[in-house]
Amino acid sequence: MEAVLGLLVILAGMTHGLETSCDAREDGCQCYAALGGTVYLQLTETTAYDKYSFYKVSTGAKTEILKTRMDKWSIIYTPIKERVHFFINNGTLKLNNTRRNDSGEYLFEKYDSEGKLIGIRGLQLFIESPVSSPQLSSECLSHGDMKVSCSSEGDGPQYSWTLDGQTVRDTDAPPDNKTNTITLKKGLSGNLTCTIRNNINRNTVSRRISHCPGPVFNVFVYFQLAEVFILLTICLGSYCFYKKKTCPQEQDDGE
Repeated sequence: MEAVLGLLVILAGMTHGLETSCDAREDGCQCYAALGGTVYLQLTETTAYDKYSFYKVSTGAKTEILKTRMDKWSIIYTPIKERVHFFINNGTLKLNNTRRNDSGEYLFEKYDSEGKLIGIRGLQLFIESPVSSPQLSSECLSHGDMKVSCSSEGDGPQYSWTLDGQTVRDTDAPPDNKTNTITLKKGLSGNLTCTIRNNINRNTVSRRISHCPGPVFNVFVYFQLAEVFILLTICLGSYCFYKKKTCPQEQDDGE
């Protein structure tokens, strides 16, 4: 089956109470649904006199889920009967409390009034966990650079970063690398935003960041070394002064 990505109709990463919708009226479409949520699959532009069946395909076998005829419909597959509802007036299948094993390949078959198969379509359903609200953490590096991490839970997360509305990438990574950790060069400051998305939803988090103070550790070390040098100089000078004062006295005692 040829995938028709252009006919994929999902609520563009938006979820409303973990609900998603997908137009499955074209062969080969791909639909995504939130784990534990609800998905609406529009299977057909139905009339009350159509006859059709909806199957799940697994390892070459077909399991019939839905059967309709005229203005009546029934759920055939008992294990999901309590989670499925069909709206005969608009040809939409509603699946509640989605589970991982709901993912897979499905077939929609349409028959004429004499029971002859007149059309068949396929669709792929993917059940994924939505991304959670991200958290930002940062740390200053030794040369004044700043390492910032954006963490979240969910399937297949993708990250993007902006600083004061302008796209920013990890300075130590390839240009096309979209990672949850970036390194900002010394001196950068502003409103940093991390956006995380997957096929189900998206979330953002922002924080006002100030540039790191620079290599404070190295300045402290240099200051300590200078103190040690001054003390050594004072001790050496005192020792020489003491020797100079005591040497003539020792010579007179010898005479």
